[in-house]
Amino acid sequence: MNYSSEYQRKLTPVDEALKVVKSGDLVHYGEFMMNSAYLDAALAKRVDELYNVNIRTTTCPFQPKAVLADPERKHFIYNDWHCSGASRKLHDKNLCNYIPLTYHEANSFYYRGYVDVDVAMIKVAPMDKHGFFNFGTSCSLTPNACDAAKIVIVEVNPSVPQCLGGNRESIHISEIDFIVEGDNQPMPQLPELPISDTDKKIASIVMEQIEDGSCIQLGIGAMPNAVGAMIAQSDLKDLGVHTEMLVDSFVDMYEAGRITGRHKQLDKCKMVYTFAMGTNKLYEFMDNNPACALYPVEYTNDPYIIGQNDNVVGINNAIEVDLYGQVASESAGIRHISGTGGQLDFISGSYISKGGKGLICLTSTFKDKDGNLKSRIKPILTPGAIVTVPRSINFYVITEYGVAMLKAKSTWQRAEALINIAHPDLRDELIKEADKMNIWVRSNKIV
Repeated sequence: MNYSSEYQRKLTPVDEALKVVKSGDLVHYGEFMMNSAYLDAALAKRVDELYNVNIRTTTCPFQPKAVLADPERKHFIYNDWHCSGASRKLHDKNLCNYIPLTYHEANSFYYRGYVDVDVAMIKVAPMDKHGFFNFGTSCSLTPNACDAAKIVIVEVNPSVPQCLGGNRESIHISEIDFIVEGDNQPMPQLPELPISDTDKKIASIVMEQIEDGSCIQLGIGAMPNAVGAMIAQSDLKDLGVHTEMLVDSFVDMYEAGRITGRHKQLDKCKMVYTFAMGTNKLYEFMDNNPACALYPVEYTNDPYIIGQNDNVVGINNAIEVDLYGQVASESAGIRHISGTGGQLDFISGSYISKGGKGLICLTSTFKDKDGNLKSRIKPILTPGAIVTVPRSINFYVITEYGVAMLKAKSTWQRAEALINIAHPDLRDELIKEADKMNIWVRSNKIV
């Protein structure tokens, strides 16, 4: 095959390519920073022609024009596998719905036929000499979505880094129906979140759980970023990386010499991930870098794959934890915030790992809209809150006041451990509630 001539044959003006979308179609929009704002804008122009087009994305970083053009949802119905801040705001207006999933199972939905994709619209890097277009910073479920799609449209964007695999990090020109050359907008960047003194205190406690040769997973948020910064400045040696999300702090750790991956049992010396979100520092580091390995999520997030590496330390945030040990990380009451993501996968996988630790980290308190101090460790979860990690799977919980290890503990032992890491001013009230719930005994001790 002459790839250059095939490229020219499939190269199509964007408005012409988007004519393939029909009413009632399911359209895959891409994932994370690889969502195409250019293709979305072209689809939005057809708002009055189309009805009941089901759009699916994963953590789109912008509010799609197709959604904003249809506030009554007669034309486009928007769904997100894991909500971004942009999707969250749309969800608040009933313009976006969340699709619950356990992340490592996502690709099975396509090959089991639970999701029939009519059109996949994705952003990719320029074609290489072998006819492949790299998926860039995300391939968690896009390869399987493209496999399932009747039609595949790609927007070629030269700002997309070439991210090495792993596997399934690219799509061949023979699998593509239409090629669109876009407006060449630079890769979107994730703004750095401010790190509070409380985040730093929690991070310092997390550091006590990490040893030389540990294999690290970091979730999103200021506190995991604080951990990354502390690791970079530490004297830890030979850390490995097996994570779902690659962020800027991994670059800092690598360049400081903390990450080598020499002691990993799988993908030795490779930083394994399924998507990346960050700044240009991260994207430039990833470009054609053999130290990084991009895999679909069915590999990175499979608890039994995670568990084959020793000393996995999974570090994730939460919104609240109840005295039974249930973790809510995706909603505040009925208000949707994010999604299950990889948190459940990595808590489960860390327990399978020899010497592994799955850490749920959260500040002990927050202030409500009236400025009142409220505990994030609660007798019961806020009504309507979604359980992300069941009490039977939860492992470690960390606040700025310490560590609670919950495995093999009874309900009263869990209550004691969790109240001991709650804010001191709020512990008495938690004890009263635990007593009412019959999960408190006279021998309980509060430090």
